[in-house]
Amino acid sequence: MKLLRNLLAIACAFAATSASVSAVAADATTLRFGLEAQYPPFESKGANGELQGFDIDVGNAVCATAHLKCSWVETSFDGLIPALQGRKFDAINSAMNATEKRRQAIDFTNIIYRVPTQLIAHNGSGLVPTPESLKGKRVGVLQASIQETYAKAHWEPAGVNVVPYQDQNQVYADLVSGRLDATLVLAPAGQTGFLSRPDGKDFSFVGQPVRDDKILGSGIAFGIRKGDDSLKKQLDAAIAKVQADGTVKTLAQKYFGSIDVSPK
Repeated sequence: MKLLRNLLAIACAFAATSASVSAVAADATTLRFGLEAQYPPFESKGANGELQGFDIDVGNAVCATAHLKCSWVETSFDGLIPALQGRKFDAINSAMNATEKRRQAIDFTNIIYRVPTQLIAHNGSGLVPTPESLKGKRVGVLQASIQETYAKAHWEPAGVNVVPYQDQNQVYADLVSGRLDATLVLAPAGQTGFLSRPDGKDFSFVGQPVRDDKILGSGIAFGIRKGDDSLKKQLDAAIAKVQADGTVKTLAQKYFGSIDVSPK
């Protein structure tokens, strides 16, 4: 009996180990991307509830190239890094610029693309993206975004009221209602998500794109956990392929038109 119990215990342990190994192997074929799906044309939901946008298409292309299956986990933009660290998903794919501050908390893949950051204001407002012009004005920004960091570093000390929102769409609504004077956004998001829509007809980009590579980053990449070197190597190889074969450029033309998104 004792021998039988020991054999049963060994068999159960082996079965449990095999199941564990199988689970790991299955997980290794799926890449869970974290995103906030309220930032067109990068990521949003269509009328049918399905995810759509530039980052979605790029993510699917990278997964296909790396022989992985994509899955998507939604959360607010300011919750993406904590959720990644908490292993709710494997990588951030949500138009996140690789900045020095973010690199303190997470790692990034190689840069996939880069887009300008610009100010949107009412036509004829006379506003431009300078502290002097915006002093006393209310500028809406997406909470936890590099645009918020930039505005608070360069404009808030000069008397500009920087107002963070969890949802960029609410920024646009308050801009139309007059509760805000301007918003600072990634240019393609501002064009597709607002200026090209009926509500944005009385607004436009004003002034030149703002620049600060330390705050605004070197470009947009996938965010991954510190030390996840194997995943970084796998994704970097796939990113290089979809850049070299023209996939990223073709998708950029589809969503952004003539805006040059090549990393520089």
